[in-house]
Amino acid sequence: MSEVAEHVESSRDATAEARRNAFRHCGWCGRRLEQRGSVGRRRRYCGQSCRQRAYERRSAVQRSGLPEDSVVLSDTEIATLQDRLFQLRCAAEDVVTAADDGADARELRRMATELAAAAHDLEQLR
Repeated sequence: MSEVAEHVESSRDATAEARRNAFRHCGWCGRRLEQRGSVGRRRRYCGQSCRQRAYERRSAVQRSGLPEDSVVLSDTEIATLQDRLFQLRCAAEDVVTAADDGADARELRRMATELAAAAHDLEQLR
């Protein structure tokens, strides 16, 4: 096998392993799910109440005639999401500006940590 093919294969294996070991989150509330044994189906919800809310949402979407993959947000939720995206963009621009201005590694590290924290907070949509 060529070196390129071996590299691609090992990269694929590493990606698959990372996916298996990655934290999974509740399909309703977004909480991190505990990793249990490797037997059986993976959990999608953290508990029965989240499973019930997801079922109710799916049923309401089916009755309304909206596409199944649609997401319905209130005006307040959209405004909050836009604000959080704006904060994330500003933090990213600050890192770029600091790098262009010659900031030291410690300062860039601190700013990158804040950027990562903002992105992590944004992942929690609910």
